Amino acid sequence: MFIDPKRATYKERYKLMTGSIVPRPIAFVSTISSDGDLNLAPFSYFAAICAEPPTLCFAPGRRSSDGERKDTLINIEATGEFVVNTVTEGLGRAMVATAAEYSAQRNEFEVARLTPVPSHIVKPPRVKESPITMECKLHQVIPIGSGGVGGGDLVIGEIVMFHIADELYDEGRINIHKLKPLGRLAGAEYTTLGKIVSLQVDVQHPDNG
Repeated sequence: MFIDPKRATYKERYKLMTGSIVPRPIAFVSTISSDGDLNLAPFSYFAAICAEPPTLCFAPGRRSSDGERKDTLINIEATGEFVVNTVTEGLGRAMVATAAEYSAQRNEFEVARLTPVPSHIVKPPRVKESPITMECKLHQVIPIGSGGVGGGDLVIGEIVMFHIADELYDEGRINIHKLKPLGRLAGAEYTTLGKIVSLQVDVQHPDNG
């Protein structure tokens, strides 16, 4: 089977992508508006870019109800700051509670019963219950699409401070077994790590580019 995306609807394309690009890490992003309203929302189009400087990106899609920009993006463009909080197995239900569309004045920390704690450099608070949080300064926002339903924006940010729970830090590395991150699949489905496979790279192999 092959499918021409130009002949598919927005919903069909979305289901194909979210069902094929799996599992996806979740960026639990906390922001603050120019009026001081707190916002907390999850995004599963999320990735690292490079380490010098430490840079990540996530892609908030337009609201499915009206095609408008989400509060997270509005806040980041207004303040130039945000925090990415890691979602673990234990934070799954709280994260899902923040995924609905709320008014800009609704505090999702309260909805999810999570605790905002001050960041060291940026103004948006961190999620106390998250074992790894990354304070970020906005580098660039790249609009993608026509600007309506189905479109989105790529948000690129520089990490200016890491916060890591002591028990996860093991000689410069993150203990993934203790972290127990939650991954996004499609619909209401998520995944835990399950079996971890170690594959060593043969640096002497002539095909390694």
